Amino acid sequence: MRRLGYSDLPNVISIERRSFPTPWSLAMFVLELSKPSGICLGAMRGGELAGYVICSRYDQVWHLMNVAVSPDHRTRGVAGALLRRLFEEGRSQLPFTLEVRVSNHRAIGMYEHFGFRSAGVRPRYYHDNGEDALIMWLD
Repeated sequence: MRRLGYSDLPNVISIERRSFPTPWSLAMFVLELSKPSGICLGAMRGGELAGYVICSRYDQVWHLMNVAVSPDHRTRGVAGALLRRLFEEGRSQLPFTLEVRVSNHRAIGMYEHFGFRSAGVRPRYYHDNGEDALIMWLD
């Protein structure tokens, strides 16, 4: 596990495009990497980037912005390892929040395993298909 840098962006973009129907742009990743208060971590497996997590600090809360694992490394605990490290690095007394597609049962289950709880829904949050987002919090 290590902090992501700008040199990781080609691999991050590759994973992003294989993971999401509406991937983040390069500019969005550059913006998050440039924030001094953010936490951007990458998981390495066999010398390659296997996954990443992007988390931003907003005043009194950590916002988990993006988690993705390369299709070649899924179901091997990469996302869980990234989240454990994120919680270690952001272990101040601030809560964490995130949005996740209501249909993404695997991710919801993982977040619940870490103690996140549902706090409502953002209707039509995802632009690609109008799907709702489940809002989750970890206090």
